[in-house]
Amino acid sequence: MKAQDVMEPHLPTLEDMQQWTQVLGRAQQLLLEQAAGATGRTLPFDPEAVARIQTGFADEGLALWQRFLDSGGLLRDQPEPPPSGSPAAARDRRFADPAWTQHPFYDLIRQSYLLLSDYLMKLADAVDGVDPKQKAKLRFATTGLLDAIAPSNFPLTNPLVVQKTIQSGGENLVKGLQHMLADLEKGQLTHTDGTAFELGRNIASTPGKVIRETPLYQLIHYAPTTDKVLETPLIIFPPWINRFYILDLSPEKSFVKWAVDQGISVFLVSWKSADASMKDLVWDDYILNGQIDAIDTVRDLLGVPGVHAIGYCVAGTTLAATLALLAARGEGEKVASATFFTAQVDFSKAGDLSLFVDDEQMKMVEQLSSGGFLDGRYMAATFNLLRGRDLIWNYVVNNYLLGQDYPPFDLLYWNGDTTNLPARWHRDYLTQLYRDNLLVRPGAISVAGTPIDLRQVRTPAYVQAGREDHIAPLESVWKLTEHFSGPIRFLLAGSGHIAGVVNPPAAGKYQYWTCTESQPTLEAFLAQAKETKGSWWPDWIEWIRGQTPATVPVKGARRPGRGRLKAIEDAPGRYVKTR
Repeated sequence: MKAQDVMEPHLPTLEDMQQWTQVLGRAQQLLLEQAAGATGRTLPFDPEAVARIQTGFADEGLALWQRFLDSGGLLRDQPEPPPSGSPAAARDRRFADPAWTQHPFYDLIRQSYLLLSDYLMKLADAVDGVDPKQKAKLRFATTGLLDAIAPSNFPLTNPLVVQKTIQSGGENLVKGLQHMLADLEKGQLTHTDGTAFELGRNIASTPGKVIRETPLYQLIHYAPTTDKVLETPLIIFPPWINRFYILDLSPEKSFVKWAVDQGISVFLVSWKSADASMKDLVWDDYILNGQIDAIDTVRDLLGVPGVHAIGYCVAGTTLAATLALLAARGEGEKVASATFFTAQVDFSKAGDLSLFVDDEQMKMVEQLSSGGFLDGRYMAATFNLLRGRDLIWNYVVNNYLLGQDYPPFDLLYWNGDTTNLPARWHRDYLTQLYRDNLLVRPGAISVAGTPIDLRQVRTPAYVQAGREDHIAPLESVWKLTEHFSGPIRFLLAGSGHIAGVVNPPAAGKYQYWTCTESQPTLEAFLAQAKETKGSWWPDWIEWIRGQTPATVPVKGARRPGRGRLKAIEDAPGRYVKTR
């Protein structure tokens, strides 16, 4: 037998293709039923749509094989470029290496996978007569499956891995195994070289002092760098599901340092990572003993009637509740302005995270929180799943298959520095907000016995959203503007949940969109918005100065530890270092 005979591909018959479509259909049916909660009944597929999808899959599969054979198959000397396919497929970074299109074998694998992906997604969409959220869950599960079975994730079907293995004599796989075993031991996927960073030295290094410590948080006061500062200070509330220093990365990226350099007295709350002693904490604690306590601390220290406040993500959601409680108490003047970084109050369009709050998921969360708190590694895994292709499988290929060294990247170091969450608070947050959407129902939520109503909030607000945010979608963040009664400036930033916020002016990256006048709907905003290149931070500082332009000399309590509250320790403090 000649080698040519061995390598000659076999053209499948129509019966072969029909058999494969039936097998794939049954597999997809099992997947959809599992994602739907194993209802025990057959999901209501549209039979005509399924028939069209299966016929189209068979026809396109045969056409793919025919193109492969017509071009000479594995024996062709000069491979022709494959059909361009969809724009999304052309931009797929998993297949960016030229070998995926220039080598006939890998070209066939790539196109077959893309065809299969298109087929399974169409089949998921063919499920009819189910709740839209249930259908979104099916699509999410299907996408996760397809990301996992991509040929780029396996050594024998990834040309880069094959080439690397041959060149290194298999050393890449040995090194990759070491990486994988280390990750299994620590229970977390590694994204970057953690030895390259040290808190307080080259990350979270803006000079300051911890001036207050409670069982829930440490309050950091940053050292001023200007002779005068705005009379109204700024207090920043980062999300307690992450470490605070996302806003104080390297000095070039630090929002904290930049704000200090703009002439603002900056305070920041560093939340304590939860342990068993915090098992009974609820949302009220983060509002009363967290945000309001910190606001009153800064007001009393500096002798000012109010503060500017920033709430990022979940801390922004909590800041909205804090404002509503202050309004109900007649104390709204304690916050001169409120800025919301990618925060949600109305969770009716909360995106893929809302898929994790059904009864089965909540049972799993309770099981994982048996010690009174949820290990932050589980939350990190959830966020990674939202972008599995980029945050999981990309690193599986680079770290485990190619055996590459970890690059030093401060943002990824922060991303892997997890925090634990109080079990009771976490459960209530998922059920009351994500699942039941109670915060936007007047009086549905009470804080310390006081019903709150977001419509009573008249505090000037600056609302920032990210165009590509997968955690707090643009449509969801916009809804915040529909519930407050005070003046609102809405700004849309380029990029997503992190890079859309952490975008220093010196970087010259991305862009943002604003309107000179408020708009009644998101659609109207998008139609009228003007694009500006670069960072949106200068727009924010101009807005802040417009709210309270008065300045004061830097003396006394304006310097950390010089006022009534003495320095406890240097920033960033010990709470950010506790596990």
